[in-house]
Amino acid sequence: MSIPRFYSPEKLSPGSSIRLTDNAAIHASRALRMQVGDDAILFNGDGNDYLCALTFMNKSEVSAKVKAVIANERESPLDITLIQAISSGDRMDFTIQKAVEMGVTAIQPIASQRSVVKLSGERAEKRREHWQNVVISACEQSGRAVIPQVAPASSLANWLGKSEASALRIILSPAASQSLHQLEKPGGGIQLLIGAEGGLTDGEIDLATAHQFVLVRLGSRILRTETAALSAISALQTLWGDFN
Repeated sequence: MSIPRFYSPEKLSPGSSIRLTDNAAIHASRALRMQVGDDAILFNGDGNDYLCALTFMNKSEVSAKVKAVIANERESPLDITLIQAISSGDRMDFTIQKAVEMGVTAIQPIASQRSVVKLSGERAEKRREHWQNVVISACEQSGRAVIPQVAPASSLANWLGKSEASALRIILSPAASQSLHQLEKPGGGIQLLIGAEGGLTDGEIDLATAHQFVLVRLGSRILRTETAALSAISALQTLWGDFN
Protein backbone atom coordinates (compact mmCIF):
# COMPACT_ATOMS: atom_id res chain seq x y z
CA MET A 1 0.00 0.00 0.00
CA SER A 2 1.35 3.44 -0.92
CA ILE A 3 2.18 5.95 1.80
CA PRO A 4 -0.42 8.76 2.07
CA ARG A 5 0.82 12.08 0.72
CA PHE A 6 -0.12 15.57 1.93
CA TYR A 7 0.76 19.16 1.11
CA SER A 8 2.25 21.38 3.82
CA PRO A 9 3.12 25.06 3.31
CA GLU A 10 5.73 24.85 6.08
CA LYS A 11 9.50 24.66 5.72
CA LEU A 12 10.40 20.97 6.02
CA SER A 13 13.66 19.39 7.19
CA PRO A 14 14.66 16.19 9.02
CA GLY A 15 13.79 16.44 12.71
CA SER A 16 11.25 19.22 12.33
CA SER A 17 7.76 18.84 13.80
CA ILE A 18 4.87 19.90 11.57
CA ARG A 19 1.19 20.42 12.15
CA LEU A 20 -0.77 19.27 9.13
CA THR A 21 -3.20 21.64 7.45
CA ASP A 22 -6.83 21.31 8.50
CA ASN A 23 -7.78 19.60 5.25
CA ALA A 24 -4.88 17.15 5.48
CA ALA A 25 -5.66 16.43 9.14
CA ILE A 26 -9.30 15.65 8.39
CA HIS A 27 -8.33 13.42 5.48
CA ALA A 28 -5.69 11.57 7.52
CA SER A 29 -7.81 11.02 10.62
CA ARG A 30 -11.31 10.54 9.23
CA ALA A 31 -10.99 9.32 5.65
CA LEU A 32 -7.80 7.27 5.94
CA ARG A 33 -8.16 6.47 9.65
CA MET A 34 -4.42 6.81 10.19
CA GLN A 35 -2.87 6.29 13.63
CA VAL A 36 0.04 7.74 15.60
CA GLY A 37 3.22 6.12 14.31
CA ASP A 38 1.97 5.75 10.74
CA ASP A 39 4.18 7.07 7.95
CA ALA A 40 3.15 9.91 5.65
CA ILE A 41 4.80 11.88 2.87
CA LEU A 42 4.74 15.69 3.04
CA PHE A 43 5.72 18.10 0.27
CA ASN A 44 5.85 21.89 0.18
CA GLY A 45 6.72 22.61 -3.46
CA ASP A 46 10.51 22.73 -3.10
CA GLY A 47 10.98 19.66 -5.31
CA ASN A 48 11.49 17.10 -2.55
CA ASP A 49 9.29 14.69 -0.63
CA TYR A 50 9.63 14.33 3.13
CA LEU A 51 9.04 11.04 4.94
CA CYS A 52 7.29 11.69 8.25
CA ALA A 53 5.80 9.79 11.16
CA LEU A 54 2.54 10.92 12.73
CA THR A 55 3.17 11.94 16.34
CA PHE A 56 -0.18 13.32 17.51
CA MET A 57 -3.80 12.96 16.43
CA ASN A 58 -7.23 14.04 17.60
CA LYS A 59 -10.44 14.87 15.76
CA SER A 60 -9.19 18.20 14.45
CA GLU A 61 -5.39 18.19 14.66
CA VAL A 62 -2.61 15.98 13.35
CA SER A 63 1.13 16.51 13.86
CA ALA A 64 4.09 14.74 12.28
CA LYS A 65 7.87 14.62 12.60
CA VAL A 66 10.06 14.63 9.51
CA LYS A 67 12.34 11.59 9.33
CA ALA A 68 14.07 11.94 5.96
CA VAL A 69 14.24 13.81 2.66
CA ILE A 70 13.34 11.80 -0.44
CA ALA A 71 14.40 12.98 -3.89
CA ASN A 72 11.41 13.41 -6.20
CA GLU A 73 12.10 13.01 -9.92
CA ARG A 74 8.61 13.19 -11.35
CA GLU A 75 8.92 16.53 -13.18
CA SER A 76 8.64 16.54 -16.94
CA PRO A 77 11.64 17.67 -19.00
CA LEU A 78 9.24 19.97 -20.86
CA ASP A 79 8.43 23.45 -19.58
CA ILE A 80 4.79 23.81 -20.67
CA THR A 81 2.70 26.85 -19.79
CA LEU A 82 -1.01 26.34 -20.39
CA ILE A 83 -2.66 29.61 -21.43
CA GLN A 84 -6.27 28.59 -20.92
CA ALA A 85 -9.26 30.76 -21.75
CA ILE A 86 -11.59 30.62 -18.75
CA SER A 87 -14.27 27.99 -19.28
CA SER A 88 -17.54 27.56 -17.41
CA GLY A 89 -18.83 25.05 -14.88
CA ASP A 90 -16.42 22.35 -13.80
CA ARG A 91 -14.52 22.42 -17.10
CA MET A 92 -11.85 24.81 -15.86
CA ASP A 93 -11.23 22.79 -12.69
CA PHE A 94 -11.07 19.56 -14.69
CA THR A 95 -8.67 21.04 -17.24
CA ILE A 96 -6.34 22.42 -14.57
CA GLN A 97 -6.40 19.21 -12.54
CA LYS A 98 -5.56 16.97 -15.49
CA ALA A 99 -3.03 19.39 -16.98
CA VAL A 100 -1.10 19.30 -13.69
CA GLU A 101 -1.26 15.51 -13.63
CA MET A 102 0.18 15.54 -17.16
CA GLY A 103 3.09 17.75 -16.13
CA VAL A 104 2.46 21.40 -17.03
CA THR A 105 4.67 23.86 -15.19
CA ALA A 106 2.43 26.95 -15.10
CA ILE A 107 -1.15 28.01 -15.84
CA GLN A 108 -2.26 31.40 -17.16
CA PRO A 109 -6.05 31.91 -17.17
CA ILE A 110 -7.21 34.18 -19.99
CA ALA A 111 -10.47 36.13 -20.18
CA SER A 112 -11.28 35.60 -23.85
CA GLN A 113 -14.09 37.23 -25.80
CA ARG A 114 -16.05 33.96 -25.80
CA SER A 115 -15.49 33.15 -22.12
CA VAL A 116 -18.89 32.81 -20.47
CA VAL A 117 -17.43 33.37 -16.99
CA LYS A 118 -16.41 36.98 -16.35
CA LEU A 119 -14.09 37.62 -13.40
CA SER A 120 -12.71 40.79 -11.85
CA GLY A 121 -11.48 42.15 -8.54
CA GLU A 122 -12.02 40.08 -5.41
CA ARG A 123 -14.01 37.44 -7.27
CA ALA A 124 -11.13 36.89 -9.68
CA GLU A 125 -8.64 36.48 -6.83
CA LYS A 126 -10.90 34.03 -4.99
CA ARG A 127 -11.22 31.97 -8.16
CA ARG A 128 -7.44 32.03 -8.66
CA GLU A 129 -6.97 30.77 -5.09
CA HIS A 130 -9.52 28.03 -5.78
CA TRP A 131 -7.64 26.99 -8.93
CA GLN A 132 -4.37 26.99 -7.00
CA ASN A 133 -5.92 24.57 -4.51
CA VAL A 134 -6.99 22.38 -7.43
CA VAL A 135 -3.33 22.37 -8.51
CA ILE A 136 -2.15 21.36 -5.04
CA SER A 137 -4.66 18.51 -4.87
CA ALA A 138 -3.50 17.31 -8.29
CA CYS A 139 0.12 17.39 -7.10
CA GLU A 140 -0.83 15.32 -4.05
CA GLN A 141 -2.51 12.73 -6.24
CA SER A 142 0.08 12.59 -9.02
CA GLY A 143 3.17 12.58 -6.82
CA ARG A 144 4.59 15.90 -7.99
CA ALA A 145 6.74 17.89 -5.57
CA VAL A 146 6.93 21.11 -7.61
CA ILE A 147 3.68 23.08 -7.56
CA PRO A 148 2.68 24.86 -10.79
CA GLN A 149 1.53 28.40 -10.15
CA VAL A 150 -1.79 29.80 -11.38
CA ALA A 151 -1.25 33.39 -12.49
CA PRO A 152 -3.90 36.10 -12.04
CA ALA A 153 -6.44 36.09 -14.87
CA SER A 154 -5.67 38.50 -17.70
CA SER A 155 -7.02 39.50 -21.07
CA LEU A 156 -5.15 37.99 -23.99
CA ALA A 157 -3.95 41.40 -25.16
CA ASN A 158 -2.57 42.33 -21.74
CA TRP A 159 -0.82 39.00 -21.31
CA LEU A 160 0.74 39.16 -24.78
CA GLY A 161 1.93 42.69 -24.10
CA LYS A 162 3.77 41.64 -20.95
CA SER A 163 5.09 38.19 -21.88
CA GLU A 164 8.29 37.32 -23.71
CA ALA A 165 8.09 35.44 -26.99
CA SER A 166 11.09 33.21 -26.27
CA ALA A 167 9.03 29.99 -26.04
CA LEU A 168 7.48 27.86 -28.77
CA ARG A 169 3.96 29.30 -28.97
CA ILE A 170 1.16 27.03 -30.18
CA ILE A 171 -2.54 27.40 -31.05
CA LEU A 172 -4.51 24.35 -32.18
CA SER A 173 -6.52 24.64 -35.39
CA PRO A 174 -8.01 21.85 -37.55
CA ALA A 175 -7.34 24.07 -40.57
CA ALA A 176 -3.63 24.59 -39.83
CA SER A 177 -1.18 23.62 -42.58
CA GLN A 178 1.32 21.96 -40.26
CA SER A 179 0.82 19.20 -37.71
CA LEU A 180 2.37 19.00 -34.28
CA HIS A 181 4.96 16.37 -35.20
CA GLN A 182 6.29 18.63 -37.97
CA LEU A 183 7.52 21.18 -35.43
CA GLU A 184 11.11 21.11 -34.26
CA LYS A 185 11.70 20.24 -30.62
CA PRO A 186 12.05 23.55 -28.76
CA GLY A 187 15.19 24.40 -26.86
CA GLY A 188 13.18 26.33 -24.28
CA GLY A 189 9.64 26.48 -23.02
CA ILE A 190 6.31 25.83 -24.70
CA GLN A 191 3.25 28.07 -24.43
CA LEU A 192 -0.04 26.42 -25.39
CA LEU A 193 -3.01 28.74 -26.00
CA ILE A 194 -6.46 27.13 -25.73
CA GLY A 195 -9.78 28.90 -26.28
CA ALA A 196 -12.92 28.63 -24.18
CA GLU A 197 -16.26 27.25 -25.39
CA GLY A 198 -16.59 28.32 -29.00
CA GLY A 199 -12.84 28.73 -29.38
CA LEU A 200 -10.85 31.89 -29.96
CA THR A 201 -12.22 34.63 -32.19
CA ASP A 202 -10.52 35.43 -35.49
CA GLY A 203 -9.30 38.67 -33.93
CA GLU A 204 -7.74 36.83 -30.99
CA ILE A 205 -6.03 34.37 -33.32
CA ASP A 206 -4.69 37.24 -35.43
CA LEU A 207 -3.43 38.97 -32.29
CA ALA A 208 -1.73 35.81 -31.06
CA THR A 209 -0.08 35.02 -34.40
CA ALA A 210 1.22 38.59 -34.50
CA HIS A 211 3.04 37.66 -31.27
CA GLN A 212 4.76 34.56 -32.71
CA PHE A 213 2.05 31.97 -31.99
CA VAL A 214 1.82 29.33 -34.71
CA LEU A 215 -1.28 27.44 -35.80
CA VAL A 216 -0.87 23.68 -35.44
CA ARG A 217 -3.15 20.84 -36.48
CA LEU A 218 -3.94 18.05 -34.01
CA GLY A 219 -6.30 15.96 -36.09
CA SER A 220 -9.15 17.18 -38.26
CA ARG A 221 -11.87 17.22 -35.60
CA ILE A 222 -13.11 20.15 -33.52
CA LEU A 223 -12.34 19.48 -29.85
CA ARG A 224 -14.00 20.77 -26.71
CA THR A 225 -11.87 23.19 -24.71
CA GLU A 226 -10.93 20.63 -22.05
CA THR A 227 -10.27 17.94 -24.68
CA ALA A 228 -8.08 20.28 -26.72
CA ALA A 229 -5.85 21.24 -23.80
CA LEU A 230 -5.32 17.72 -22.54
CA SER A 231 -4.88 16.19 -26.00
CA ALA A 232 -2.24 18.77 -26.87
CA ILE A 233 -0.35 18.32 -23.60
CA SER A 234 -0.43 14.55 -24.03
CA ALA A 235 0.86 14.85 -27.60
CA LEU A 236 3.67 17.21 -26.53
CA GLN A 237 4.72 14.88 -23.72
CA THR A 238 4.67 11.93 -26.13
CA LEU A 239 6.74 13.75 -28.75
CA TRP A 240 9.33 15.44 -26.54
CA GLY A 241 8.56 14.76 -22.89
CA ASP A 242 8.33 11.75 -20.61
CA PHE A 243 5.31 9.90 -22.05
CA ASN A 244 7.51 7.12 -23.35
